[in-house]
Amino acid sequence: MVLTALASAVAGGLIGGYIGSRPTPGTEPSYSLGTAPPALANRPPDSVAGIAARVLPSVVMIRVNGDEGTGSGFIISGGYILTNDHVITLDGAVTHASLQVVFNGGQTASARLVGADPYSDIAVLRLAQPARLPALSLGNSDSVEVGDPVVAFGSPLGLANTVTSGIVSALNRPVQPGSGGPGSGPLVYYDAIQTDAPINPGNSGGPLVNAQGEVIGINAEIDTLGGDPVSGVQGGSIGLGFAIPINQVRIVATELIRTGRAAHSVIGAFVNTSYTGSGAQIAKARTGAPPPVTPGGPAAQAGLQPGDVIIQFAGQPIDDATSLLDAIRSQQPGTRVAVTFIRGGVTRTVTLILGSAESLPVRAT
Repeated sequence: MVLTALASAVAGGLIGGYIGSRPTPGTEPSYSLGTAPPALANRPPDSVAGIAARVLPSVVMIRVNGDEGTGSGFIISGGYILTNDHVITLDGAVTHASLQVVFNGGQTASARLVGADPYSDIAVLRLAQPARLPALSLGNSDSVEVGDPVVAFGSPLGLANTVTSGIVSALNRPVQPGSGGPGSGPLVYYDAIQTDAPINPGNSGGPLVNAQGEVIGINAEIDTLGGDPVSGVQGGSIGLGFAIPINQVRIVATELIRTGRAAHSVIGAFVNTSYTGSGAQIAKARTGAPPPVTPGGPAAQAGLQPGDVIIQFAGQPIDDATSLLDAIRSQQPGTRVAVTFIRGGVTRTVTLILGSAESLPVRAT
């Protein structure tokens, strides 16, 4: 016990002596952290900073009905602006909203809706007063591979000019966004590009670009772990973001600009969304309900019948109703596709020519 006390006293004396020997704070006039190194004049063009410098001037924030909601968009050839339908409708809650575009430098301008397709979640805007705008180049989403570097742009939570980076983490991911709005529109299905580049609410409509700065997708959806039940704050990015492939967007946007409406593919059959087996089942007939297979429609002409379970469509394996609807809408109307299905335990394959249904044209406001 005595030895312990002595040791403690000695240690305390040493520490006290050390502290007492240190200079008084703020009395080292010769101290220096050195000068800052020369600023980097340029970044490699394929670096995230280099890509951002080229892309950001063409990315915009979109304000809907003033500050009622915000989203993102980007400029394409002809001075048009691409975004999501759910951005300009606030998830289906509003129609004929007033739209304002905020540019990279902070300037603002009014915009009008050229056309929108709720089925593919694509909308095209144009400035009320024409202006010369820097357009982004559209890439080829069919050439994207898992692991490719990507950069996401947009205005998450209203924070304009935000840039995040990551990789393509999966392809052909079946996505059915949930609107969550009081005015929910038609069901949206698409085969998405999945990325771990952080995407948050407000990024919707912004571009996802490759290492060459080409747009390969439109940021459209995120998966979260939910919000805080106490504060009500919505959950943010957990590294699961989804973009609509630009090859699909290109087709829809062209139709919207040309005609104000867009066509999407249909097979002329109702799908049983309650089916729990593997594959997608064509609904069975019910008394008083419309026929599950439209007479004379694509499915009927291909020989499909109620109760058939589709397991492959256009070369893609089909796990459930959502993946089938994604696969259908990822194809152009009029495309010939191979459909493999099971009927009575027997697997068969037929050729089906996709039909077409159109979104409604935009009414003048």
